[in-house]
Amino acid sequence: MTVLIRRICAADKPEWLRMRLLLWPHHLATELLAEMDEILANSAEAPVFVAALPTGKLAGFLEGGTRKYADGCETGPVGYIEGWYVDQDLRRAGVGGRLIQAMENWAKERGLTEMGSDTWLDNGTSITAHVSLGYEIKEHLVHFAKKL
Repeated sequence: MTVLIRRICAADKPEWLRMRLLLWPHHLATELLAEMDEILANSAEAPVFVAALPTGKLAGFLEGGTRKYADGCETGPVGYIEGWYVDQDLRRAGVGGRLIQAMENWAKERGLTEMGSDTWLDNGTSITAHVSLGYEIKEHLVHFAKKL
């Protein structure tokens, strides 16, 4: 199947929202839509790459950007993968890797020399995908909070 990796456009919002809701099901659509508008308004610094099918449907996305630093990285700023999703029927078909490559190329064009990313400790699919693309597990964190 032919899949085109390209930058997102406003017309992609319905499909992008569909995938964002699958990636982050604990968020409301209204919250995600507000974030999407911010991302689109700042697309030069917060790129979104999509995997577009010939039908016009999207099959995956990668939201990226830069961070001043990232845990496990030695330089800063670094390119950062903020969100990464591929529809189940196209996983393990190279689509995710092509999205990552587009983001890495974007970061290299800006002179960055490292990429960072994160996932939940129990997200074995994401961990396996990252490792298969050359990312190394650097740390395991437990976050704490206390209401005052």
